[in-house]
Amino acid sequence: MSNKRKIDLLVLSDVHLGTYGCRADELLQYLKSVKPTEVILNGDIIDVWQFSKNYWPSSHMKIVKHFIGWASKGVKVHYICGNHDELFRKFENFEVGNLSIKNKLVRDLDGRKAWIFHGDVFDVTMQHSRWLAKLGAVGYDTLILLNSIVNSALTFFGQERISFSKKIKNKVKGAVKFINNFEQTAIDLAASKGYDYVICGHIHRPEMKDFIQENGKRLTYLNSGDWVEHMSALEWNDGSWSLYEYKKSDFEKELDEEEYVDESTSEIFNKMLVSFLQ
Repeated sequence: MSNKRKIDLLVLSDVHLGTYGCRADELLQYLKSVKPTEVILNGDIIDVWQFSKNYWPSSHMKIVKHFIGWASKGVKVHYICGNHDELFRKFENFEVGNLSIKNKLVRDLDGRKAWIFHGDVFDVTMQHSRWLAKLGAVGYDTLILLNSIVNSALTFFGQERISFSKKIKNKVKGAVKFINNFEQTAIDLAASKGYDYVICGHIHRPEMKDFIQENGKRLTYLNSGDWVEHMSALEWNDGSWSLYEYKKSDFEKELDEEEYVDESTSEIFNKMLVSFLQ
């Protein structure tokens, strides 16, 4: 397409490929509509925790192939590991072509430093009760599946879609407190290290917040959200950040262009994926 939006840096997280809740079709529409120079996949892209050979739709593989297509055409693609794809952490600093695997990343953006990582390091449950976190992930995916069934019925009858998990999170004080603590912890730590931006995923809540520190320096907290509920991404272009949120009306015309994928790169990645997930 000639009218693709050019983006200097694209940040995505919490896609959760391999789960029923993943909004792969909408994500693919978005990916086909943009032309990034650099891409950061900030964790939980492939959900290894819940991966099953019995559920890997072609739409999910198309997302993987699209990322490979970008890398094969010169786009730098950094895969930062999260908790649901923590298996990949043992391959930190692995590189093939323009694709690399990282645990964290520091980028210079027009003279300002951005600290980028998934964010599960701040999750107490992840650190001390991993089994509980995994159990919660299964429950969350089941809730999303149930929610999708209800929303299909609502759409059929011309009613507005609803989000069960959003309603629950908004009503549970503990969840709200956790999110606030997560953001403040990230901000405080980034400030102590002298960063200008701290960019996370993990909590599935898209956000952009500016904070003025005691020394008068501005620090910006950003979260790319997810592609389960919010369908959001962070875009850096012409020296500033913006938060993208998917709207179906933006894609009235189907984008059916197939991305070119270098076969050798695709074959290497497919072999890696199979070996990682076995």
